[in-house]
This record gives sequence, C-alpha cells and structure tokens, in this order.
Amino acid sequence: MPTALPPVRGVALDDAVTQVLGPDATLRDAQADALRGLAERDTLLVARTGAGKSAVYAITTLVAARLTLVVSPLVALQRDQAQSLREVGLRAATVSSAVSRARQAQALDDAAHGRLDVLLLAPEQLHRGPVVEALRDADVGLVVVDEAHCVSEWGHDFRPDYLHVASAVRALGGPRVLAMTATASAHARDEIVERLGLHDPRVLVHDADRPNIWLGAVPASTPADRDARVVDEVLATDGAVVVYARTRSHTEELAELLDRAGRPALVYHAGLPAKERARVQDTFLDGRHDTVVATSAFGMGVDRADVRAVVHAGPPPSLDAYYQEVGRAGRDEEPARAVVVHRPDDTALNRFLRSGGGAKPGTLRAVLAATSDGPADRATVAERSGLGARTVSRALAELAAAGAVRDEDGLWTATGTSAGEAVAAVTEARERRATLDASRVELVRTYTDTTDCRRRLLLELLGEVRPDPCGACDSCDRGTSAPARSTGVRPGQAVRHERFGDGTVSVVEADRLTVLFEEHGYVTLDAAVALDSELLTVR
Repeated sequence: MPTALPPVRGVALDDAVTQVLGPDATLRDAQADALRGLAERDTLLVARTGAGKSAVYAITTLVAARLTLVVSPLVALQRDQAQSLREVGLRAATVSSAVSRARQAQALDDAAHGRLDVLLLAPEQLHRGPVVEALRDADVGLVVVDEAHCVSEWGHDFRPDYLHVASAVRALGGPRVLAMTATASAHARDEIVERLGLHDPRVLVHDADRPNIWLGAVPASTPADRDARVVDEVLATDGAVVVYARTRSHTEELAELLDRAGRPALVYHAGLPAKERARVQDTFLDGRHDTVVATSAFGMGVDRADVRAVVHAGPPPSLDAYYQEVGRAGRDEEPARAVVVHRPDDTALNRFLRSGGGAKPGTLRAVLAATSDGPADRATVAERSGLGARTVSRALAELAAAGAVRDEDGLWTATGTSAGEAVAAVTEARERRATLDASRVELVRTYTDTTDCRRRLLLELLGEVRPDPCGACDSCDRGTSAPARSTGVRPGQAVRHERFGDGTVSVVEADRLTVLFEEHGYVTLDAAVALDSELLTVR
C-alpha cells in the first residue's frame, strides 16, 4: 500500500476544512449543509458535479477520527478517490480485484487495527469473509455510498449487491450513513432512502443546474439519418466529445462512421476485455484522444474537465440517467453542449432494453429453500442451492423486498412465506417496476419532443422549481419557451387524479403537467383539462 503521512487525529472542524480544501477555502453550501447534521443523522446529499461531495466525508473522517468505509462502484473511481484522499493527508486504501491479495490483506489489517482512515471498496466486497471479519474488528464511524443513484436507476439488474448495503451497515453496528449522488428525482431519492435503509435521514437537495451546458434535441427520420446527424454534431465540436449509444454494436458502427469522416474515435462498452476498457478510459481521460463512443458503461469515474459536448445517438432510458451523462460535459465551467439525436422508433428499443431482468421463479424457489434450512451467509446459500454468487445475490434482494427472507448480521433466514406466495409477490413488484420504467421511457419522449424550455423540464423532474425559461437550450433559442402557466400546482406537490389515484407533480410546462402516480408511473396530462375539470386536485 502506498505510504502516506498519518493525519492529525480528531482535529477541529476548521482545521479539517483547511487540511482538505486549503488555507483560503470556504465550505460550499452543499458541504456545509451536509456537515451540519451528519454526526446525528443519516444523510442523502444530492448535489451537482463539482460541488465537492467527497470533501464532506474527508472532513468528517478527520474530525471523528474513526474509519470511513466508502462503497464505490468502479475500480477506476476508487483508485482516483484514494489518490485524492492521500494528497490531503488521509491514509486511504482500496480492496478490489485490481489489487493483489497481499495488498488487500494489508489494507484490511490496517483497517482493523486503526492504521487506516478511509477504505474504498465495491458493494460486492461486503460479502467476502475476510472483508467482513476485518470490518467487524474495525472502528467504522461512517459508511459512504457513492454514486447512490445506482441503487434506484438500475436496481437488481445492475449491481444487486448495492441492495444489501443496508444489511452490511447493520452488521457493522449501525454507523452513520452518507449517500451521495449528482442527480436524483424525488422518486429516486425515495428509493435510495428505502433500499439503503437510511434511518430518519436528512435529504439534502442542492442546485443541480449546469448553466454552462446548452441543451438540444435533434429529430431524425431513419437510423442512417440519425447517425449522420450524430457525426455532424461531433465534427462541429472543437474539443473533446463523448458519444453515447444504446448497444455495443451501435458504438462500433458510429466509431467507423467517424473514422471515415476524419475523426477517429475510441470505443468503450462492457463487452471489451477489462484491460482494453482501462486503456480506452485512461487514453481519453489523459487527453491523448478527444473522441469516445460508448454505452452507458462509460460513466462514473469519467472526470475530464474539458469535454465540450455529450451527444446521445438515440434517447436515453430515463431523464435521471440522461442528466447524469450530460454532467460529464463542461466540468471546467466553460461552455459545452448536450445534444440528443432521436427518432420515434428509438423509444421501442428503450422499452425492450428496460424490460425483463430479475431471478427466474425456479431460482427464487431454490434460494428460498436454501434459506429455509437455517441461517446462512450468501456463500452458504449459493452452496446449498447450487447457484452462482451473483444469481443468489439478485434473488435474495428480490425475496427480501417481498418479505420472504430477512438478513440478520449477514445471515439469511426464510420468514415462513410459502414459495408460491414469494414468487407471486416478486412478480407483482416487477410489474410495478415495469410500469414505472415504461413511463420513464415516455418521459424521455416528452423531453425530446417538447418545444418548451428543456432545462426547466429536466430540473423540475429533479425537484427544482423553474418558472422562467433558461435561455440556453434550443427551445429558448427558437423563442418557443414560455413562462410556466400559473396552474396552482408546483413540482413536488401531492395531488390526486380521479382515474390514476395519488401522485406527485414532477414537471409543470406551459400546457402540460407530468405527474408520478404511485400505481401508473409518470403520466403527462393536459393542464387545462386536468385542472379546470377538477380531474386533478391538490391533496
């Protein structure tokens, strides 16, 4: 493990701020807000990229003089975070597949014996025996869940181990939890709180706007037309560009088109070998190449300040995901562009890509049976059921959400729910999720098709009230944006619809309202019809 000078232990808050941020720095609003109550309550901090969220846990670690555990999704992200922490005098180490077994063992021993300030690891590491044993002996004061939107946006289909973080926290004696993300809608925030088991949390939402990023949407008629317009957008950009495509094959097709047009592009997707992905990411982040075409796998940990444009070849699966990806542009606060090139048929692809997922009924039954034989950790459940660790993790997450199993200090036990009841409950939950996912896809269509202010629509989805046009999107450039109509409702307000039931207002446009209903997902309503006829009432 790289050596670092041990920090002054248990320092005063002002001294910790100086050590982390520098002698002349002051806390930003988001940092001060989070630090103000973190000692007493779990916290979900939603603050835009560049708000200095990682400084919050660095400062807290110095003041508390206890071990901080950072759950971070990507090896590259862990590596960069650890280096940044060492640069301000904190003893930081990582435990991941990219680190030798000897260095992992040393890091865990240092954590257990108080020789480490911050330990960074992926969520799946929390199930490994040596990690669990070391952390039980360690004085863990804070658990940080970085990129917490992963818990909501992808759920069990992305990293099922994220859904077991709550049980790991309980096994560690219930240390304080800090969840952090750059963007999260009201619904996503609720899911993060629930799935991480945050106790009476403070939910802090700070300004998500990136006013230096111009927003636009370009319609296309055919796949060839869409791809040609994407190429045009890239060629017109002087500087670094990230192009997002929905499938691996499409990334390669677009890279070939760009190469023919005289702008060679790197390709990045999950189907590439790990070494090649690392090479591509490092080449782009180091500034040795200015163009990359990627799937959504190229995201977290992508921190290059001078990206001048993010171009989407087809609409993203949700506006939450879109704004996360848009946030990779203009981190140097200089002007940047975010453009989505879309055609009507692309929506069908997003519906398909978001459908399915989850454990099969037979798998659910096998895992439930394995937990009925007595308390067992995940490895034992896998051994009893004959299933792989990842499959077991996904099934346990779904069964726990259905109340069919419970986790006590890392040991899983069946609650007595029959297999038939458990499968039915999981199926019902998936159907609710599918309805929400389908409505998220339609909400993206609302964004791409709107003639009103795009920034207002995006930010209101994230819980901000934006009555005025932004002046920095294609709708504002065309003069079609208009001040929001005075409807008597605002984003975040609870309402009830005669047909759809209870919901929460997400977006208020000049003539439309988008409401997130508990049973029907996002629904776009004609504002005049819904309100004037009293189909929609404020609760």
